[in-house]
Amino acid sequence: MASDGDTIVAIASPAGMGAVSLIRLSGPQSCEIAQKVIGFRALPPARKVGLRSIVDAEGLVIDEGLWVTFSGPASYTGEDVAEFTGHGGVMVTRKVIERLIEAGARPAEPGEFTQRAFLNGRLDLTQAEAVMDLISAQTSLALRSATEQLEGRLGQRCEEIRADLLGATAHLEAYIDFPEEDIDPAVGEALQMRMNDQREKIAGLLATADQGRILREGVRTVIYGKPNVGKSSLLNRLLGYQRAIVSSIEGTTRDTIEEVVNVRGIPLRLIDTAGVRESSDEIEITGIEMTHAQVSRADLVLEVIDLSKPRCDSSFSRPEGAKWLVIYNKSDKEDASWAGQEGLRISCETGEGFKDLEEEIARILALDEAHWGVHSVAVNARHQACLDRARTALEIAISSMEQGEEPEFTSLSLREALSAIGEIAGVVDTEDILGEIFSNFCIGK
Repeated sequence: MASDGDTIVAIASPAGMGAVSLIRLSGPQSCEIAQKVIGFRALPPARKVGLRSIVDAEGLVIDEGLWVTFSGPASYTGEDVAEFTGHGGVMVTRKVIERLIEAGARPAEPGEFTQRAFLNGRLDLTQAEAVMDLISAQTSLALRSATEQLEGRLGQRCEEIRADLLGATAHLEAYIDFPEEDIDPAVGEALQMRMNDQREKIAGLLATADQGRILREGVRTVIYGKPNVGKSSLLNRLLGYQRAIVSSIEGTTRDTIEEVVNVRGIPLRLIDTAGVRESSDEIEITGIEMTHAQVSRADLVLEVIDLSKPRCDSSFSRPEGAKWLVIYNKSDKEDASWAGQEGLRISCETGEGFKDLEEEIARILALDEAHWGVHSVAVNARHQACLDRARTALEIAISSMEQGEEPEFTSLSLREALSAIGEIAGVVDTEDILGEIFSNFCIGK
């Protein structure tokens, strides 16, 4: 997929029936094609909205709506763009797009509008990826992170690292190429400090990888416990509606149920699981095995204990890695044997204690908005791989200097670090990288 000089078209609003639909053209023939389909009336001036009808080849009206045009390079894609806002019916939208294709446009591929924006210098790769993050943001923090990345914050920080490494590389290679000039290569402590500083900056960006995964995917939160302690009730209460079946019969939940809830700006991917107990039921045993598998992959485990039954010690083994929060449910029916037991008490029936529960989850994960406000850059898996390569290359360069190896070896490692950092914003690009990124976009973006 590349900007090959043709004009593309796609619906830029969600597919399906709606009040309105937005159809976008981008390419050198955008205005010419638009003019063909509206008949004898002229298009409105650039950046001015005008009401026009779209007619078929026989002059029959297909739809009537608003046209607006943007002249490149002052447009989203950097090309001439024309947009039509019409009625949102499935059939009428399809007929409009068919008419535009008949007039000379071709259907856009997923992400092609944003790819053209990148190829025309309107966005770097981090900003292009932020477009999809912005669309899919489920919480205020995810939205803030995507917005700041769209404004170029991550790309700017990577460019600062790259510029400093480029300066160090140029200085070192000048010494290699012109030793007779006696250029000070700052090979000693000064150059090492310079590389160490950039390594620390890279480590700081890598530290946001988990944050980025959580913002995009949510915290994998497994609701865990014995049968009939209120796991499904907890899921329903956090969601605000009845998603899971609640019954006094033990073993009602046989399969895992997964939903996303917003807690203090962070998406929790809640997973309700089968109650853990000894069982001879083959289906229930399978459900319990799935529960253990979910716990092993969890970021957070909410262990639910029933206060309405006489106290007994939990026999659950806690796997390493996941954070664990014990929740005492049914506080409105607490058995006397639990007197003096400290812990977070809630009642899924009355809603008591749920504010404290949200505060405790935010504290355990350190994921409240106040904490994340200064750490809003969140790298994705592609960024993480590039940063890991850059850090490794820098560590090799630093080690090369410390061991007194020839400066050529240090220079090669610095160049590798430069290449890896450049890939993040698209300074060094390949067709494979671009294809992987933009293939994940939706049609019309």
